[in-house]
Amino acid sequence: MTTRERAHLRGRAHALEPVVHAGSFGVTDAVVAEVDRALTAHELIKVKVGVDDRAERVAIGGEICARTGATAIHRVGKVLILWRPRPENSPS
Repeated sequence: MTTRERAHLRGRAHALEPVVHAGSFGVTDAVVAEVDRALTAHELIKVKVGVDDRAERVAIGGEICARTGATAIHRVGKVLILWRPRPENSPS
């Protein structure tokens, strides 16, 4: 993904609110299922990670991306912007 594409997606995500909140329990199956559902429906989402430790937030973001096939577009504080292209046979 190019820098220009990332910038475009960051701009699209600016007005979005976080749709999934990952808490202190880390990446549970329920969190992964909800992120997967939201990405299928919206393609571009924000996820709020409620952990204070920066390294742990980065690890949680990486695990969510690995388990859902998403790409991390940007991270600001406790908020991650994730993108995954919508499947071809999925309704818009």
